[in-house]
Amino acid sequence: MSDLSRRNVLKAGGALAALGAVAAASPAQALPWRWSPAGSIPGAGSGADPRQVWDTEADPLVASLFERGEVERANGLLREWKKNGQPLPAGLPPDLHDFLERHRQLPAWADPQKLETAVRFNEKRGLYLGVLYGFASGMMSTVIPKEAVAVYYSKGGADMKRRISRTAKLGYDIGSRNAYLPDGEMIVTGLKTRLAHAGVRHLLPQSAHWTGAAPEGRPISQHDIMVTWHSLPTSVMRVLRAWKVPIAADESEGFLHSWQVSAHMLGVEDQYIPATWADAESQATQVLDPILAPTPEGLKLADMLLDLGKGLDFTLLSRPILGALTRFVLGDRVADWLQIPREPVWGTLLNVGWGPFIAVREGLLPLPLAPEAYWSFDELLRQFVLLYMSELKTISIEIPTFNNPNYP
Repeated sequence: MSDLSRRNVLKAGGALAALGAVAAASPAQALPWRWSPAGSIPGAGSGADPRQVWDTEADPLVASLFERGEVERANGLLREWKKNGQPLPAGLPPDLHDFLERHRQLPAWADPQKLETAVRFNEKRGLYLGVLYGFASGMMSTVIPKEAVAVYYSKGGADMKRRISRTAKLGYDIGSRNAYLPDGEMIVTGLKTRLAHAGVRHLLPQSAHWTGAAPEGRPISQHDIMVTWHSLPTSVMRVLRAWKVPIAADESEGFLHSWQVSAHMLGVEDQYIPATWADAESQATQVLDPILAPTPEGLKLADMLLDLGKGLDFTLLSRPILGALTRFVLGDRVADWLQIPREPVWGTLLNVGWGPFIAVREGLLPLPLAPEAYWSFDELLRQFVLLYMSELKTISIEIPTFNNPNYP
């Protein structure tokens, strides 16, 4: 797959963003933190409950930028910082400059060979990653209660298409051939996202609407970040396995490693980053699966996402088709939570045709036996690409300066 094709596919994926075997998940139940740091990258740690851990460096830094009135100036300067190896812009506040210089370095445990193998995985499985990133994270995020509430009342809730485009950039950057190399952008994207999270943590507690709806006093804990993290790589791998997509062991490990590094760059403490897929599954069954549930805010976000193709000349991005795809990917339980009606035609087509579609693409069925309907799936993915391609070119991840203006 060419770099442009891979860019397009991953751009489509960021349109909504990450998946999982959600149909069997239980209603939201906050479980005590029991996951052992023995299953983490370092194999040890304090074992502190990540729900009470945020970002001890980025949070006070960004709070200080707000107090000094330097956020907008910092955002403006950082718009020109795009490549991992690019020098930091002149004129940055000294404390922000020092923070970025320290944290732009990859962790000592980062393995260049595994990251290279991840590139091979992304190139071979880019089509699947597009649809999986698309319908796991975006629609799944609407039934992750804390995330849905935080998104709805923060700046991102005012423009869901733009927020999804920022997620698209993360998906594209991590899947790029040069993701963590000097001419790539994933390190920059990770650090800018880390600063943006700190900005949300600073601003949301000032929103009476958020404080009235949120179950905590401070958003985006280390626990919350890992919940969202599992809605991406862990959920993607679950579905690829369920679809019986053959994946080489080294490519599976490389894919995981690229996301392990991303968690570190987002400011997650290494003691919370799973070391293996088995460790990731163990953590996901504790932090992701049990907490899924509908919220009023999540229902409204889902409604916005289902209307992304409204008014556009993309016939396969109509609300009924997006609803059918959501039900197919996330299961009846989540679709019912989100009040998505059943679509007999597209629902049946997906249920009956998707398995053979995958088999054809994997060379397990001969192409002449594939009915014309299979190519509707290809066209659906292409239309996601067309819808979001233009926005990726100019997207800039920045520290937010206000909450959702519709809810001051």
